[in-house]
Amino acid sequence: MLVAGAVSPGEVVIDGDQVWWSESRPNEGGRTVVVCGGVDAVSSEVNVRTLVHEYGGGAWWAFDGTLIYSDHADQRLYRLDKGGSPTAITPEPDSARALRYADGRPTPDGHWYVCVREAHMAGSEPANELVAVALDGSLRVEVLWSGPDFVSSPRISPDGRRLAWIQWNHPNLPWDDTELWVAALGDGVLSGASPVGGANHGGAGSGESFFQPEWRLDGALHVVSDRDGWWHLYRLAEDDTFVQLTAGGFEVATPQWVFGLSRYAFVGDEIWFARRIGGVDQLSVLAASGTITDADVDATSIGAIAAFAGGVAAVVASWTTEPAVVTVGPDGVEELSSRRDMGLEEAWFPMPEAVSFPTSSDEEAYALVYPPTNPDHRASGAEHPPLLVLAHGGPTGSVRTQLQLSIAYWTSRGFVVADVDYRGSTGYGRPYRHRLWGEWGMADVEDCIAVATYLAEQGAVDVERMAIKGGSAGGFTVLAAVTFHDVFTAGASRYGVADLAALATDTHKFEARYLDRLVGAWPQDEPVYRARSPIHHTDRLATPMLLLQGAEDPIVPPNQARSMADALREKGVPFAYLEFPDEGHGFRRAPNIVSALEAELSFFAQCFGFEPADDLPLLDVEVPESIAP
Repeated sequence: MLVAGAVSPGEVVIDGDQVWWSESRPNEGGRTVVVCGGVDAVSSEVNVRTLVHEYGGGAWWAFDGTLIYSDHADQRLYRLDKGGSPTAITPEPDSARALRYADGRPTPDGHWYVCVREAHMAGSEPANELVAVALDGSLRVEVLWSGPDFVSSPRISPDGRRLAWIQWNHPNLPWDDTELWVAALGDGVLSGASPVGGANHGGAGSGESFFQPEWRLDGALHVVSDRDGWWHLYRLAEDDTFVQLTAGGFEVATPQWVFGLSRYAFVGDEIWFARRIGGVDQLSVLAASGTITDADVDATSIGAIAAFAGGVAAVVASWTTEPAVVTVGPDGVEELSSRRDMGLEEAWFPMPEAVSFPTSSDEEAYALVYPPTNPDHRASGAEHPPLLVLAHGGPTGSVRTQLQLSIAYWTSRGFVVADVDYRGSTGYGRPYRHRLWGEWGMADVEDCIAVATYLAEQGAVDVERMAIKGGSAGGFTVLAAVTFHDVFTAGASRYGVADLAALATDTHKFEARYLDRLVGAWPQDEPVYRARSPIHHTDRLATPMLLLQGAEDPIVPPNQARSMADALREKGVPFAYLEFPDEGHGFRRAPNIVSALEAELSFFAQCFGFEPADDLPLLDVEVPESIAP
């Protein structure tokens, strides 16, 4: 059920009275499809996906019935007119996938497609630039702007005469310190480029993170900024200063791990926007008067907002519903993309409790705690349930606030699941988001331990059966938790970082200097990297571990997981290692998604001494003879 018929709606684009959206489909090899009016707009061989920043996003756009998209196979841009065949509009690179494109918009005259290009050249760091791609099929590409390490969000004014974009340099990431620039846009050229809005000299910490610049129809530029400590909406005034439009303890933006994110849209003289408040999304409306009201829609997770028919189209989900594309407006809520009929009563779906709990340094952290939930079974009361702590990836990210069958999988089998927004997570303001600076592998681990201790002290979980799992950065949190602490009795790491130095020297450009903020400057702070890397402290390993890895992972290469497996074997700690030859960073293919989850249940069952009701494939756990039963 996790993958059978499952689709994950992505970006939404409005073209006249047509709503277009993208879908990720595990049953189709994890490919992404663009849909228009409920009908696939691309052939079954096409995977609409860009590899800019490796994480992608913003791989397509639609206008006047025409689709522009990046094909994952070669990373070239294609134009697909209604009823026609795809035509390449970018040249073939000298080497495979060397030229990649993302986050584009067409000029009002239909002559150009302005977007981000990432050029990979042997022996040097990829170059990220703003380019204009001719839409006439001539394969002409003009470089508009180059120089900064990164650029994103090129947005063209309604009259086609100005271009706004965001840029930043190493060691920053888009949620750290960025600049908003504006220039005059001509026929494939830029002129008079300069930053706007002035520097942030407020008290929210150094730097300023901009997100989603958009032009209103009257030519007023809007953007989200965290200059007051929270990501809020602003308008650029004629005197080049920002006018703050929203304020308070909520955030409009989310971290820009991928391109194409949209959290607000202009609807007449209103702005409809998503805001995360108390760790959960809410759809709200900002009136011209400045008052904010909440829209009447059952949603706890909201994304991909686009103006449509006096309201918006968006991707929404709730605690009891999977994501779907819906319209919200004067006539109520209409579902455009179909949700699966899983044949399950809502009684199967766990309702989380948002908790705050004390952690180290006399601070507070947050989590969603899901109780065991199964209408067919009740615990006898003779024992406490096992606990599974989830450490999300990023680490600049947040927990997902929607129905997740991958969580219901555990709660239906009697587990308590604690999904942790550890310090460094987003949705709680800039200071909390940057709390991991210099503390990665410490504060996040302490928060995962703190929530487990908090629940154990309440008598909510069995202190002898507490597991932790996570992927990517969350996998590092898992490895650090079981290496340097003895609170958890089992752990599962998906493509997790075992050696911070290896990550600093062997990862992609987007995150190449991420650890400068989270750990320290490399190589000057090499002792800190070594001190926090689990691979250098395997003498302390004693907790059984499951390692899951994709063989084609460019972000956390498989040598990290393989090295950890070798260390566990040498130390004599029970472990299992599964490597998927056809996966990269994150598992996209349906069989692998199922196999990974079943492996985790089998592993925890063997560690905790219970027999799963499931008919699971046998997981080969290496157990030293000295402790084998």
